[in-house]
Amino acid sequence: MDCHALRLCGRLLYVVPVLLVSPAQAQGRLDAKYQASLSGIVIGKGNWTIVVGDKDYSGATSGGTTGLVKAIGGGHGTGSVNGKLLAGRLVPDAYLSSVFYGKKNETIRIAFAGGRVTSSTIEPEPPPTPDRIPVTDAHKLGVSDPMSGVMFAVPGKDELPNPQACATKAAIFDGRMRYDLQLAFKQMETVTLANGMKLPAAVCSVSFKPLAGYVPSRAAIKYLVKRHDMDVALAPIAGTRVMVPIRVRIPTPIGLGMVQAVEFNTVAQPQASKRAN
Repeated sequence: MDCHALRLCGRLLYVVPVLLVSPAQAQGRLDAKYQASLSGIVIGKGNWTIVVGDKDYSGATSGGTTGLVKAIGGGHGTGSVNGKLLAGRLVPDAYLSSVFYGKKNETIRIAFAGGRVTSSTIEPEPPPTPDRIPVTDAHKLGVSDPMSGVMFAVPGKDELPNPQACATKAAIFDGRMRYDLQLAFKQMETVTLANGMKLPAAVCSVSFKPLAGYVPSRAAIKYLVKRHDMDVALAPIAGTRVMVPIRVRIPTPIGLGMVQAVEFNTVAQPQASKRAN
């Protein structure tokens, strides 16, 4: 198996990249389960919980490899984020990611203030890589963390999902790399989950543009930059205008890499003003 392709799919369990979001409304909760597969073979499973309040939000993920991948060098990871709703935008305060591979582990912490990175650390500190393009202070302005980035809020009052969900560009800093993702509307689709649930979704094409914090000669980077056939299917969290991925597809040299929801349980929650009446 191609190790670069395996890492590419496996990382989707811990972080699925994306952007700063548009206005969010109301309140809701999501409890979802996902599985990652490569050429139809399940290689990992994960959980994702999101709570969107009237003034703040939080998210938590956990995931791990399974099957053959677990047997030959598996890993698992967790992530969390919390932030505020300011002027209708989801603005992260703190992001944490911990990934474990056997006896090795890596923890990334990022602190934000108004969409600006105020501090970030990687433990243990990685050795210097001369060919890595440096991340400057300018690269840390107007960015989101990987978890807040996968929450796409859609402006307007039209029923969701709709094509407007794909009309956005991502500005992401994941603690190591700064990159953009450009989304574009592809089609509307009814996605069938493993439990038989059918969800209407907006499918967006995705293009990847690294800006800093990466090594240009790396095969995985070159591969992603050239892809024009990656896509993500988005469905809404009940009670909000926030849409999240229920499926991500990335073709690899050894078959289709995919992360798809197997359960997607979401409920609207009453707003604080309504609860007070």
